Amino acid sequence: MMIEQQLMAAARQAVKELYGQEVPEKMVQLQKTRSEFEGNLTLVVFPFVKMARKNPEQTGQELGQYMVDHCKAVSRFNVVKGFLNLTISDEAWLQLLANIDATPHYGEKAADEQSALVMIEYSSPNTNKPLHLGHVRNNLLGWSLAQIMQANGYRVVKTNIVNDRGIHICKSMLAWQKWGNGETPESSGKKGDHLIGDYYVAFDKHYREEVKQLMAQGMDEEQAKQEAPLIKEAHAMLVKWEQGDAEVRALWEKMNSWVYAGFDETYRKMGVSFDKIYYESQTYLKGKAKVEEGLAKGLFERHDDGSVWADLTNEGLDQKLLLRSDGTSVYMTQDIGTAEMRYEDYPIDKMIYVVGNEQNYHFQVLSILLDRLGFKWGKELTHFSYGMVELPNGKMKSREGTVVDADDLMELMVSDAYKTSMELGKFDDMTEEERQDIARIVGMGALKYFILKVDARKNMLFNPEESIDFNGNTGPFIQYTYARIRSILRKVTKAPEGKTLPTIALAEKEVELIQKMSEYGAAVQQAGKDYSPSGIANYCYELTKVFNQFYHDYSILNEPDMQKRETRLIIARNVAKILKNGMSLLGIEVPERM
Repeated sequence: MMIEQQLMAAARQAVKELYGQEVPEKMVQLQKTRSEFEGNLTLVVFPFVKMARKNPEQTGQELGQYMVDHCKAVSRFNVVKGFLNLTISDEAWLQLLANIDATPHYGEKAADEQSALVMIEYSSPNTNKPLHLGHVRNNLLGWSLAQIMQANGYRVVKTNIVNDRGIHICKSMLAWQKWGNGETPESSGKKGDHLIGDYYVAFDKHYREEVKQLMAQGMDEEQAKQEAPLIKEAHAMLVKWEQGDAEVRALWEKMNSWVYAGFDETYRKMGVSFDKIYYESQTYLKGKAKVEEGLAKGLFERHDDGSVWADLTNEGLDQKLLLRSDGTSVYMTQDIGTAEMRYEDYPIDKMIYVVGNEQNYHFQVLSILLDRLGFKWGKELTHFSYGMVELPNGKMKSREGTVVDADDLMELMVSDAYKTSMELGKFDDMTEEERQDIARIVGMGALKYFILKVDARKNMLFNPEESIDFNGNTGPFIQYTYARIRSILRKVTKAPEGKTLPTIALAEKEVELIQKMSEYGAAVQQAGKDYSPSGIANYCYELTKVFNQFYHDYSILNEPDMQKRETRLIIARNVAKILKNGMSLLGIEVPERM
């Protein structure tokens, strides 16, 4: 039984025997003892004062004495006002350490066939450009959330919806037709997604030039934007695509295949993947059919121009367009179609969409519409809404080609990690192959940790230089501590057994480490409840700090007392295990040496 559970059971028994009252578990409030007071865990006494008919101090004294007499885990106590501070016995801490040591994934739950199925959608790229820094945050949050939900005992399906149709795609296709001269990824030496992105930028450049010329001829800006020959051609191409024109479809398939090959490479480098990928080109017709079905049931209404709308005024919202007057679909229609396909493919209990906070309203509406259409998880769908990532020099615009490309960013992070490690002398005794691998692990760890340690709901400023620091709240600081522990353990010829630990007097910092390790399960649970990878990142940082303070004050390998030495080795081994498991929930690898 966990220490907290033992204390809760003892506290309830104490109230029953001393004051003749049965109290529910939720009434027993335990918290970590504040650092200025003696003790490890604190029981809040106030809820029991009326039952005791005594003041808080007297009540605390009686409960404390009962717990020392009847609960082996408690060695002594003190009372400060209405707070009972309990000091846990070394024997109880050592028993807890043995339990941690015996459990490979201590603090995590495994799913079974009865576990709820959660589907998590993330990435959602457009096939007209490569992935950028905003996508990096999206993918890292989505992947990490999937790992955290699994560690909380859910079955998880990771999914992606690719926006592979629409006017933005036609812009790249048209630009390639006009100015591409048959260029391919092979002939240019460029990744396919980068190549297509270049043509998207080229379209915008020529289009803006046309708009400028029309405005010089006396048109206002809005009219010029609609009358520019290029945009008219792009719209005509979109109509042909919708009609299934063979030539347009063949070009679309060819260019998309280049993009997908590029995306796959980026996802692989980023360390993310999906169980199922959906494509808007396959879901939008299903969405249209679902909207027509809703129309027939009187859930939606058709206006005089033929467009279809959902009236959401009863829900305090406005009217929402679902089909345009020409019958073409909008994003909402596509999301309804995708939901329908997913529901056919999987018995989903919960759906989580990882999408930026500019789409908050969209998901509020989608939830209402899916509920109206009879999806059991519609009302409960979760929009995991996150803030934008900005750089020290401002926002990004893909049309103007000013985005920070995901591939370039990852390459920069790995080369910075290589350079920093060389300068610090960490690579001195390694082969070039080892150096490259560790630079990849550290560079990607720095990027992922820097992004995931920030509360997802907040906008953030990404600073590559700051993220590579080997000190402070960074990925490399935690990775380096893990590698240091592994180095200590490699020097031990025989690994100590943790099953039956000898009862020894523990130092304060040893107790602090065992207590911090024991909090991992609560951190995992809270991160799952709040959908918060930052909770795991901050836990790993806190555990790393506590270990480094311990390591600074106490020797492990040079400890002359063999029982103390073995206990410290077991503590170190389990700190490394929990750091590896925790960082894995963030999608971060930890190197065996550094």
